[in-house]
Parts: sequence; structure tokens; C-alpha cells
Amino acid sequence: MSENKEHFRHIMLFYFRKGKNALQTREKICAVYGTDAVDHSTCRKWFRKFKQGNFNLKDALRVGRPVTTDIDQMKTLIHNNRHATTYDIAQTLNVTAMTISRHTRKLGLIKKLDTWVPHQLTEKNITDRISLCKSLLERYKNEPFLNRLITGDEKWTVYNNVSRKRSWSKSGEPAQTIAKAGLHPKKVMLCIWCDMKGIVYFELLPPNKTIDSGVYCLQLEKLNNAIKEKRPELANRKGVVFLHDNARPHTSMQTKNKLLQLGWEVLRHPPYSPDLAPTDFYLFRSLQNALNGINLPDMQSCQNFLNDFFSQKNAEFYKKGIFKLPKRWEKVINENGQYVIN
Repeated sequence: MSENKEHFRHIMLFYFRKGKNALQTREKICAVYGTDAVDHSTCRKWFRKFKQGNFNLKDALRVGRPVTTDIDQMKTLIHNNRHATTYDIAQTLNVTAMTISRHTRKLGLIKKLDTWVPHQLTEKNITDRISLCKSLLERYKNEPFLNRLITGDEKWTVYNNVSRKRSWSKSGEPAQTIAKAGLHPKKVMLCIWCDMKGIVYFELLPPNKTIDSGVYCLQLEKLNNAIKEKRPELANRKGVVFLHDNARPHTSMQTKNKLLQLGWEVLRHPPYSPDLAPTDFYLFRSLQNALNGINLPDMQSCQNFLNDFFSQKNAEFYKKGIFKLPKRWEKVINENGQYVIN
């Protein structure tokens, strides 16, 4: 490239001595070497030097050390510290921040806001997640048991679901205002269980009531009655494979005894793993999207909204959520136990 540049300068000098101007010279060079061979500003710069009597065609020596950047070293620094700033990297490599910005753009690297995850996983958490996902995946390959899976969880449902929207304003006008929800918004706890065919049972707890082992065991009895009514094949022949998380009411001795009495197989679930619970990563996400911007004046309105929401979802919706599990188990294994982010 430097040889081409010097060659073009010789041609410029030749046409300068022939009495041509910078524009005419550029046109002649580009006619032979292509339209991008040399730009007009470069020709004008060299013609100014020639008019001043300077016919040296070499690049002027630059003061100081030439700026070079070891791309591999820069990539290593970013890999070791994803939160490193452009300034930090530039200081380490003794180059300008602009140089680092230019190279990161060429590499397709951009700064993204970190995604919140439920918990800072310990080594044991990670090991448990990998181990359980491997065993579940292996079992699923030998015995497709997800058609027997019933899974459930709890979710706070807020009455006034405020969401910010974009609104048109003229340039210079202030944005429209909307009040945030209160610090302690009015809400009710939804308790729900579903399988690949749909909702098996759900209820809203009375105001100011939360889940404890006694309440949960009563709910399991109601769920058992719903299974007998809606899924008799599970109650009579196939048997229930039950999935819930490791919340204290779910793992108490009272609850364990109740599950033994019901005769359900409880699927092992790694701690701090909502990304492996279809209610969390699928059903509740869809429900919250539907609730955004909705104002429910009372508990009955909330009940009606939930009835409509669940009834509008066909069996394919629920089946899709349940059958995402094998790919998520596989991803946890491939990602060395880290959270599945989507």
C-alpha cells in the first residue's frame, strides 16, 4: 500500500510539472487505477507542497513512538474483564481510547447492559445444576416422561400494572408523565399448576395471606382432586411426575409426607434455578407481558382477567413451555452450569 502511495505521488509531481491542477490529476489517476485510487483532498495536499517548492515524496517522520495495538492482547484483556472500560484498556496498552474504540468496532464488540440473574451461583450450585441436568436429560432420552409432568409455582399479581410508553411530543417539549406504582402496591398471590395440556388448578390466596406448609398441603389436596377430574389417566395409570422449586413450604417435612401420601414422583430440581421451571421462564413471563399496563380494581377483576388469559391459551402453548426443558437442560450442561438467558 505504501508503495502505491509513493507511486501516485510521482504521478502527481509529473502532472504538476505539466501544468495540471489537483482535480485534473486525480481524474487521470483514477481513470487508470480505479475511482478509489486517490481522493481529491490528498491531491490538493501534495499540490500545495509542490507549490511551496517541497518535492520530497516520502512521508514525514512522526514524533514519538508509532501507535500500534496488539489485537490479541486487547481481546485477552476484554475476555479477562468484560467490564473493562475503553480507557482502562487504552491505559494498559499505552494507546489512545479512540484507538481501542476503533478496534472494538472492527471486532464487532459493543457494550451491553448486564442481565440480572436470580442468584450468584456457588461452585456447589453449578455442580448440582450440571449433575441434575445430565441425569434428567439421560432419563428423558430413555423415557419421555414430560407427558406426565405437572409443575407449579406462586407469583405475586399486582392490581395496578404501570408501564411506560412512548408518546409523541414536539421538539423541546417535555415528555408525558406517568406515576409509578406505590412502594407497596396492592397485590394478590397466584398459585398455579399446569401440564402439557393446560392449567390443572389455580387459586388466588385471600388478601394478606401467604404460603406456608399447612396452606401448601391443602393446595396439593385440591390439586389432586383436580387431577382426578381433569387428568384421570395420570391419577389411575401413568402416575404424576411433579415439579416444584425448593421454596421452604415446598420442601418441609409436612409437605414431603403429603407428597408421599399422594404417591407422586417428585422430580429433583436444582436450587436457585427458575430458568429450569416452565412456570417461571415461560408461563409467568407471558402472563406479565399481558398484565403490563392493566389496572385491576379488585380481586374479582383479577380473577376474571386470569380466567380469560388462561382460557385463551390453547394446549400447544402449554406443551411448548413444558417441552423447552430438554433443550434447557442441555444448554446448562454446555454452558458449564450457568443460567439460561433468553
